[in-house]
Amino acid sequence: MSIAIAQAKHIFGLKSGVSGNICYHDEQTIVYPSGANCILYNIDQKVQKFIPGTDKSEGMTAVAVSPNRRYVAIAEKLEKPTITIYDLHSLRKRKVLSSPDVMSSEYVSLAFSPDSKYLVAQGGKPDYTLLYWTWEKSKVMAVTKTSNPQTNPPIYQVSFNPQDNTQLCVVGNGIFKNFRYSEGNLKTFNIQKVEPQNYLCHAWVSEERVIVGTDTGRLMLFEAGEMKHEFNIAAHDKEKKEDDLSSGPPQITAIVAYSKGFACACGPGVVHLFEKTDDKDFFKKAREIRIPQDSNSADPAKSQLQVIMSLTVSPSEETLVASTDLSQLYYITLSSADIGKGDQAQFEVLAQAFHYGQIMGLDVCARKPLLATCSMDKSVRIWNYETCNLELYREFAEEAYSIALHPSGLYILVGFSDKLRLMNLLIDDIRTFKEFTIRGCRECAFSNGGNLFAAVHGNVIQIYSTITFDNVANLKGHNGKVRSLVWSSDDSKIVSCGLDGAVYEWESYSGKRVGESVLKSCQYTGVAVTSDGKTTFAVGSDKTLKEISDSSILREVDAGETTLSSVSLSHSGRMLFGGTAKGTLWSLKFPLTIPGEWQELQGHGSQIAKMKITYDDQYLVTVSEDASIILWKIQDKEGRGVKRDKEVGWAEEILITKSDLEEKNSMMAELKTRVDELKMENGYQLRLKDMNYNEKIKELTEKFIQEMESLKTKNQVLKTDKDKEEAKHEEEMAELMEKHSKEMTDLESANNQKLMLEYEKFQEQQAKMMKMQEDYDRQLLEMEESKQRALEELTEYYETKQQEMTTKLQQANDETRQQTHEYEETKKQIEEDADREILDIKNKYERRLRDEKEANMRLKGETGIMKKKFTSLQKEIDDHKEEIKKYQAEKAKLESIIRNLEKDILGLKKEIQERDDTIQDKEKRIYDLKKKNQELEKFKFVLDYKIKELKKQIEPRETDIKNMKEQIQEMESELDRFDKLNTQLELNITELRQKLKATDKEMHQERQRVRDKEAVVKRFKTDLHNCVGYIQDPKMLKESIKALYTKHVQEDIDFLTKLTESASVDADIQKEYSRQREHLERSVASLRKKLAKDSEIHRADNVRIMQENVSLIKEINDLRKELKIARTQIHDLEAAIKQNMKKEKGGEYPDIYTVMLRAPNAMAESEIEERNKIINMQKLEIRKLRHEIDTGSRPSSSSRLPPMHPVDSSA
Repeated sequence: MSIAIAQAKHIFGLKSGVSGNICYHDEQTIVYPSGANCILYNIDQKVQKFIPGTDKSEGMTAVAVSPNRRYVAIAEKLEKPTITIYDLHSLRKRKVLSSPDVMSSEYVSLAFSPDSKYLVAQGGKPDYTLLYWTWEKSKVMAVTKTSNPQTNPPIYQVSFNPQDNTQLCVVGNGIFKNFRYSEGNLKTFNIQKVEPQNYLCHAWVSEERVIVGTDTGRLMLFEAGEMKHEFNIAAHDKEKKEDDLSSGPPQITAIVAYSKGFACACGPGVVHLFEKTDDKDFFKKAREIRIPQDSNSADPAKSQLQVIMSLTVSPSEETLVASTDLSQLYYITLSSADIGKGDQAQFEVLAQAFHYGQIMGLDVCARKPLLATCSMDKSVRIWNYETCNLELYREFAEEAYSIALHPSGLYILVGFSDKLRLMNLLIDDIRTFKEFTIRGCRECAFSNGGNLFAAVHGNVIQIYSTITFDNVANLKGHNGKVRSLVWSSDDSKIVSCGLDGAVYEWESYSGKRVGESVLKSCQYTGVAVTSDGKTTFAVGSDKTLKEISDSSILREVDAGETTLSSVSLSHSGRMLFGGTAKGTLWSLKFPLTIPGEWQELQGHGSQIAKMKITYDDQYLVTVSEDASIILWKIQDKEGRGVKRDKEVGWAEEILITKSDLEEKNSMMAELKTRVDELKMENGYQLRLKDMNYNEKIKELTEKFIQEMESLKTKNQVLKTDKDKEEAKHEEEMAELMEKHSKEMTDLESANNQKLMLEYEKFQEQQAKMMKMQEDYDRQLLEMEESKQRALEELTEYYETKQQEMTTKLQQANDETRQQTHEYEETKKQIEEDADREILDIKNKYERRLRDEKEANMRLKGETGIMKKKFTSLQKEIDDHKEEIKKYQAEKAKLESIIRNLEKDILGLKKEIQERDDTIQDKEKRIYDLKKKNQELEKFKFVLDYKIKELKKQIEPRETDIKNMKEQIQEMESELDRFDKLNTQLELNITELRQKLKATDKEMHQERQRVRDKEAVVKRFKTDLHNCVGYIQDPKMLKESIKALYTKHVQEDIDFLTKLTESASVDADIQKEYSRQREHLERSVASLRKKLAKDSEIHRADNVRIMQENVSLIKEINDLRKELKIARTQIHDLEAAIKQNMKKEKGGEYPDIYTVMLRAPNAMAESEIEERNKIINMQKLEIRKLRHEIDTGSRPSSSSRLPPMHPVDSSA
């Protein structure tokens, strides 16, 4: 009984949605999150190391590697988010950071300082708190809110200045802030002077400059808060691609800086490289790098639509790595990107192409080290678990729900949303060769022998033969969806479980149910069987692991608060593993014990969907809904396992189609010929180059000899010059030495004189010092004598005092002796009195004790009664207290309601007062408006006359519009007629095509006849060759020629008779066929010409009609505008008349002209003149239009019609 050991060996997958989810540790190692782990992947050795996530974590949200490449910080989502810092060399936990200042449950971005001593962490919504840590001391140095409190927009990224520990940069939606740390606070500085935009990412390109990317495809270069330069990548791309029909501008999602410049991801699948210009203040675009097309996908261009979420550059700046939103990793060597800058560079896939959708199916092969997975991303992938490589993959048009791998490793069974397909695993492709009408098959499995397979169709399990593809049996019994099925090791049984709470055991050959265990309260999701098929292990929604044998539950292991989603048992029957809904792996103690024992291992980030153990019990494979695959190395405590025959090894056979093989052979032959040709060419070119090089060598040797001679002559000249210079130098040196010796003698004499003077001074000072010393000795002797005298006087004084004190002390001792004697006598008397009193008190209290005991017995009975009463009263008190609490809570609620209602009442009272005021104001306005209305009614009938006149002018134009509409209808009828003509022509074309097909058939027949003739000729040649062999033997030659004659000549005679009969007929048929063919070809040619002419006429008519429509609609719009202008002018005139009528006090209402005559107004006169001009202009326009309609010519117009404005009926 032991718990098996499991260690993660390799993880396939990348967790997207993590900030900074790709980083470099060193030149060969990259760091990225996958599942619940952080992976250190060595690109050269293809080896992984793992940093597991913490317990109860909801997943990683941000990752950052320190600039010194020693530490990694991982932020995880929890109730209180934490940041864990690990040492990248030892993979040990260094610090765990958490702070009560953060209200959010996650950190959205992390960054280390340039010296790796500080860490800045940006919290998520709702508060977006920024924390500045000294992480080695786990101390928060400063806290600030980065988002605007009013709108609370999201923050995306935070970073340190690469040269300054105290300077930070934060970007978000409408937020670009620089912070500086000083005196325990983060203060903003260099506030930007640009209109805010949605800033998605940024990078420091120098100590002072930051490059920022927006969601509109713009790059902004800021220096000290001022924008120095702007690159509009989106506009540049649109100039290159005019046919781009994308919904919006490309977003800049990631930026990374390096010594030569920076790289930014803009738009789907594109990275732009920018390099420094000569002045080093600005950048220019150097290169574009694109994600390549995926040839294994149903839509190859789909991979180019991935959004690049993160970029990183290697420490030596040799490699650029990108991670996408579809969990893929790509890389490019920057040196290769620089070569041939005119062309577009392409990324390469780093490691493997991972799944990016929920993984639904998993299976393992027996004869090869292969495992197969299928996913909701519509892909099927075949992995090698020994080399940890992706062997083969293909994306299809439908989602794949389940997968089964044949034991031989040559076939797979995939359950798609429309059908179940049996496919061949070819050398470089996956091809379907049989389809079964099972829609959305969620579970399928090959038998261990590979001769049968089982597939789930709704609630029914169907068993098929892999040889005949016949439906062998249907296993009916489940009432809910079947979630798991397993074959026994000898293929005699199938065990299945479903959401209906049933675990059934079936006999595979007869289709009978031989065992069952039904528990309706549990929805089963996983099942495993022992090698003998007697015991079944099942897991489901009731958070237990059940051991079932003989249709009864033997043991039930409680999993606590964890739901087990899948279970797997080793083929040796000594290891049992369970997968949980939160993504952890359980290694259970086996055989099972109650309570159960297990070891929990961190693995995936969400529910484990499927798990399988390889046939040699070396590896366990788990797949999850987070699109990751984990390969675990497993071993029981005793180190035992299934012994595999090493001599047999893995199968190395592969499938390849005949056509592919022939193609490859032909390609090889072509390539060989090309290689030979190239060898010949290269040999010839090498000879030519040798000849050229020999000539060049001759030229160079001649030049070299000439230069050598010239250099020799120069050398001789220089030697003579050198000798002259040496002689000069020796003379100068002799002169300098003489000067130097003279100066030395002068200096020595001067210094000797100075020394003599200084010595005399020294002797004088020494004599003074001796005198001073004698004076000080005398003073010291006097001081010592005075000190001795004072000491003697003090000793005499203190001795007399001491004698006095000793006498006093003797007197005090005598007094103490007398007092002690008195004390002992009094003590004896008190003790005798105390003994007497104690005896009296003892007797007294013994009597009292008897009385108290009797009273106590009495009281005990009373207390028992009282206790009962007390408990009942206590219950009542508790009930009352609860009622009081309820009443208090109700009271508090009611009080709060009353307060709210009082506030509402006050608010309503204020509103009533305000509304009363407004009502009064509105009543006054209504009174004024009524007065105005009365005045306006007086002038109404004056303006009616003018309106009638205008209507008379509009009516003829409306008639014109009607006529034009009729013309449009006629044109539409013409269009219909042309459409009918087109359909007729299409019918004719189809007839002609059919005739062409018939002629093709006849041609094929003729070719067949030719082939038959050629075969006869070949046979005759072989027979004749055989006859030639008997040329030495005349008899045999004669017989063979006779046989040849009877065989061929007789057949030819029969054939010639038939041929002569059919020749005449064939000649006539041929003539008729050629005549009809010529006639048809002529008619087709004429019809094509006619069709081309008709289509050209039709197109011209369409253009003409469109132009007419445009001009008519423009005219209508102009007329409507003029009508509106006229109505506004009438309104202005009415206002002018009203002003004049106020001046006049009586009389009848005059018309407009009389008013104008009585009260001449310059404005009104000018308006009437303008109106008359407009009417004249409109009349001229109408005449022109009528003339154009009569003549048939139309004004030219654009292809798009202007919008029709509705007539304002209210005016």
